[in-house]
Amino acid sequence: MASISELRAGIKANLATISGLRVSDFQPDNINPPVAIVFPIGVNYDDTFARGMQTYTFSVQVIVGRVSERSGQNSIDAYISSTGSKSIKLAIESNKTLGGKAFDLRVTDMRNYGELLVGEVNYLSAEFVVLCYAD
Repeated sequence: MASISELRAGIKANLATISGLRVSDFQPDNINPPVAIVFPIGVNYDDTFARGMQTYTFSVQVIVGRVSERSGQNSIDAYISSTGSKSIKLAIESNKTLGGKAFDLRVTDMRNYGELLVGEVNYLSAEFVVLCYAD
């Protein structure tokens, strides 16, 4: 049976394949973009009989600098793309079993694209929803 920490660490490892992207599986005190932060947002228990499977929902928040509107938006757009070397979807789904800790996973959607204020600094961010099926 996989722990939520192991699943989160597996998603982090998949994201670490994107060159230049910092990845954290905890909420950092300071933002140093570009960064992806992985955190759980829900669990559906007992999706099969006898507790054979749970569905874990994770959020991956990608934050980029906003030196200018155009450069920030171009930067985050590369992460949102479903193809290419910076694709969050491709990276997360590159090892769908998270090294044997999960049955399967998939990135279902991107949401909350926009400005993010942290302290007194404006960033751009987007959130990716990941469904992970594990026992």
